[in-house]
Amino acid sequence: MEMIRLENLSKSFGETEVLRDISFTLEKGQVLSIIGPSGSGKSTMLRIITQLEKADSGTLTVDGDIMFRNVGGKAVYASSDDLRRIGLKTGLVFQSFNLFPHFSVLRNITEAQRAVLKRSKEEAEEKAMGLLKKMGLEEKASCYPYQLSGGQQQRVSIARALALDPEVLFFDEPTSALDPELTREILKVIRTLAEEKMTMAVVTHEMHFARAISDWAIFMDGGVIVEEGEPERLFLSPQAERTKKFIMSFDE
Repeated sequence: MEMIRLENLSKSFGETEVLRDISFTLEKGQVLSIIGPSGSGKSTMLRIITQLEKADSGTLTVDGDIMFRNVGGKAVYASSDDLRRIGLKTGLVFQSFNLFPHFSVLRNITEAQRAVLKRSKEEAEEKAMGLLKKMGLEEKASCYPYQLSGGQQQRVSIARALALDPEVLFFDEPTSALDPELTREILKVIRTLAEEKMTMAVVTHEMHFARAISDWAIFMDGGVIVEEGEPERLFLSPQAERTKKFIMSFDE
């Protein structure tokens, strides 16, 4: 079952074209890894899918619902009510945590549940505490973000995204701000979610992790998909010279 179908996505900022003719599908329960150098358009693509940026052209279907479609070379979006409903099907974990510094850990996870899903305080807190336990952070519920390590803050941000029960979870370089030890914490969480068959797309520079966890991998450069395929093939025997050069740079 297709959860994401993206067709011919293009996006420019002024005269700068950042995405050109991007197409891929993501099946329910699959993990997609998206790799590539900085500035290749990976984050912009995730921001478009999660409604933080607008597409210029292309078609995007999320769990059978059309978010925008290509009409006359331009992306025409669904109604605002439909966009809100579709938006609840996706979650995004940022590289910079984006926690509210003046909210406790518990409130960071309950706030959106109450505002968006209209859950009661009790329901939201029960959901939050269950997720904090899953993240190994239940004793941190009353703490504030500044009292946590980077790895703990990122685990809270993952719990916050999961609290809204998304169908698909996107990660935008979730370990880029962390040292190697804290990186392992987050990769362990993502691996657990993969084992639970959470549908995910992960933008990452962790090549060995991407190869181990993914069902499919995409290499982007210059705003286009240069190469894609099964991880074993893409990481061990890439066909495009640009892909080979990029992957080899991590083995040096």
